[in-house]
Amino acid sequence: MLRNLLWSTSKHGVYLMQNYSVMHWSSLLGKGEEVLNVARPLAPTMKYPGSASQTLSRVQISTMAVRDGLMAAGGFQGELICKYLNQPGVAFATKISNGENAITNAVDISYSPTGSMRVITANNDQQVRIFDAKSFVCTNHYAFPWSVNNTSVSPDDKLLAILGDSPECLLADAQSGKVVSNLKGHLDYSFSSAWHPDGRILATGNQDTTCRLWDIRNTSQSIAVLKGRMGAIRAIKFTSDGRFMAMAEPADFVHIFDTQSDYGTCQEIDLFGEIAGISFSPDTEALFIGVADRTYGSLLEFNRKHYHHYLDYVL
Repeated sequence: MLRNLLWSTSKHGVYLMQNYSVMHWSSLLGKGEEVLNVARPLAPTMKYPGSASQTLSRVQISTMAVRDGLMAAGGFQGELICKYLNQPGVAFATKISNGENAITNAVDISYSPTGSMRVITANNDQQVRIFDAKSFVCTNHYAFPWSVNNTSVSPDDKLLAILGDSPECLLADAQSGKVVSNLKGHLDYSFSSAWHPDGRILATGNQDTTCRLWDIRNTSQSIAVLKGRMGAIRAIKFTSDGRFMAMAEPADFVHIFDTQSDYGTCQEIDLFGEIAGISFSPDTEALFIGVADRTYGSLLEFNRKHYHHYLDYVL
């Protein structure tokens, strides 16, 4: 199962799934608040001309993203739900795919080069769709020869990484969808990707238990292969300052790499249970890990340690 059900939006705040609820947890207050209940029928409160909005009910959420006041969530039956966090109700809801195995594998909130916000969905029906986040009209869709498991947009909003049930990862122009590069090296299906904030390094996670790093100035081969312990690399995140990169396996292990040591230094977090998502706080001070275990389900918070070195003065 693809796991991206955790998003930190502040040093003490994180959005996460709990049963049929999206919750906002404040570690400062030590309490959670329900943001969205997807067990009940979801009737969009806004009407957008040209959008295919409809009422959904009992959605099982497969993935989510939160950015700049907008939350987007995908479902196991091909659903997409969008909610502005400062407004009641749901702004937009629809079934973007009616196929038998139409799961929405990933949602991504990004900006177009012209500055308009958009929601990008990756689905098992082999399509990537782009929705305008103001009108919720589908402005573009691109078809691929395999199920799409993940997309991520470069920091300058110009390139789109597309990964799925293929060992190859594609780089496409984020406006036209035209494939500009084909990244070859992984041995199995790919599940996750993330861009270093400098926009030069793309990290891709694969079923072959590795994360590969690519320098997009020369994509003929990866510049590093980072190994996990046992399972596929299901989630990858960089800190906003680019200093650290975390990658999560389906269960039990999260690996944190120091990018300044050329990814040579790694801290391994060994826990128990399926991992529902990982997220660094925007200020880089905290790493949140969601554990989706029926018995041990929990939210773990790790804080960044700072080492202060003092020079020895000889008088």
